[in-house]
Amino acid sequence: MAAERIERYERKGTFSVSNVENSILNNFRKFLGGSDIYFHEINSPLIEKFKVFCKGELGHKLRTITNHLIIIRTLFNPAIKEGIVDRKYYPFAGDNVKIRIGLGLKMGLTQEEIQKIENLELESNTSIWQARNIWLFSFYFAGVRISDVLKIKWSDFKDGRLYYQMNKNDKPVTLKIPDKAKTILKYYEPEKRSDKDFVFPDLKHADPNNIKDIFRKTRTAARRFNKYLKKIAEITGIEKNLSNHIARHSFGNIAGDKINPLMLQKLYRHSNLKTTINYQANFIHKEADDALDAVVDF
Repeated sequence: MAAERIERYERKGTFSVSNVENSILNNFRKFLGGSDIYFHEINSPLIEKFKVFCKGELGHKLRTITNHLIIIRTLFNPAIKEGIVDRKYYPFAGDNVKIRIGLGLKMGLTQEEIQKIENLELESNTSIWQARNIWLFSFYFAGVRISDVLKIKWSDFKDGRLYYQMNKNDKPVTLKIPDKAKTILKYYEPEKRSDKDFVFPDLKHADPNNIKDIFRKTRTAARRFNKYLKKIAEITGIEKNLSNHIARHSFGNIAGDKINPLMLQKLYRHSNLKTTINYQANFIHKEADDALDAVVDF
């Protein structure tokens, strides 16, 4: 069943998900000594031993171990529904294994730090210049994922708006084009071959009919950007971990509690308002700061 699930993701072209799940299942198989296992053999004591294995042998953090357990639980649910295993063997029910998802610590850049990146003088058409443009473009659109940025085509822009479909969950999204994003787009207009052409150069030589080739080139570009973003952080004196994904955190950090949660939900493309509130809790500090000052300032 696990292999079939991964194969479905690959047929769909969601290689980032299939690669992660394949890695998790390989870790579980390594824990089992290379053998397969039936659903009814997976019980609470076995899962507790697996958690110890992940932490001790693989050096995994709590969030990574949690992701492993979520995949095991996800596989159980359709197996029960299809009658492959009886519900009485479900190890995540009642007082059995509990999966607790920590919010984690998310840290974004400040407005001043982003302005340092914007004002950094870089030679045009270099790798570091390209990494800076992609990162800022992502930030200007409320932290759109880098993989989605690279797949944007000129035809996705209509009437001063960006229309695109999120690769993660196939959601359609439309946002106005901020003036700062328009400035970046002007850099790439001379290279435009047609409306169906990619805006950014990293996928221009990818086979448009080969989703695996697009995935590989996207992943390679993202890794290269991260390397140059580290250099940008060093040049600008930014001591935070400047990476592709921190563009999303940075938007959240600057938004703080200035924007209504419902509007933030729309900008973040979250399905659930609770997800938005939990995410934004990382960046809303004013009330807690005021409460702290009320006690210690005497």
